[in-house]
Amino acid sequence: MRRSRRLTVGALLALLIPALCFPGCETPESASESEPSDDPPHNSLSPEEVAAGWQLLFDGVSTDGWRGYNQASFPENGWGVADGNLIVMEPDEAGGSGGDIVTEAEFSNFELRFEFLLSPEGNSGVFYRVAERPEEGLWQVAPEFQVLDDTAYIEMGTMDMHTHLTGDNYDLHAAATRASKPIGEWNQARIVVDGTHVEHWLNGQLTVEYELFSPEWEALVAESKFAPYPAYARAMTGRIGIQDHGHEIRYRNIKIRPL
Repeated sequence: MRRSRRLTVGALLALLIPALCFPGCETPESASESEPSDDPPHNSLSPEEVAAGWQLLFDGVSTDGWRGYNQASFPENGWGVADGNLIVMEPDEAGGSGGDIVTEAEFSNFELRFEFLLSPEGNSGVFYRVAERPEEGLWQVAPEFQVLDDTAYIEMGTMDMHTHLTGDNYDLHAAATRASKPIGEWNQARIVVDGTHVEHWLNGQLTVEYELFSPEWEALVAESKFAPYPAYARAMTGRIGIQDHGHEIRYRNIKIRPL
């Protein structure tokens, strides 16, 4: 004998509700598909940012606006653009590297924001108010926001870690707090330069704050590796620079707002 099949009230409603949906209503499936993402597209500016004066320094698809430090063009090797990231690459088998890069534009007072993704043992840095000097390297002329795989270098014990960790003002000021994210996660960084006042921020936390040319700053420079370079950090206008230290580091969402 064939057994009849009974539907529960809940099952019957589940079948009927989609069919009863009037024009303009959303089923749970259609609602989830149509919900906009809260995250803005990478390497873009919102209308609010445009109105506030923000400028993109990296468009996510090209190296426009950048060139090699003390060079007329962008490096042919050692750097690349992929997946919306500006990438400094590991040296190839021939040992080739691209060298440091700088923006074509110069800035005086500004707020700079960028994100970076470290590789294991990664080492790099972001420089500001870079005034190029043919006889000196990038690190010898401008302050640096250190970008580093802190854990790896602390464990290796290969360098003085007091002022050489992520968020530090390299070789001068140690971060007040350690705010780096684990390898494999993106970090959000911010640099504010206004006259002689400088701030470093990492993942929403203030890491360093200092005054250029103050007695404290002058004393620190005199005791640092920058002492032999009289032009170090003296420029009040300059370029933004990114260091090639021979490790893969990815950058994105690089934007600046002149103050």
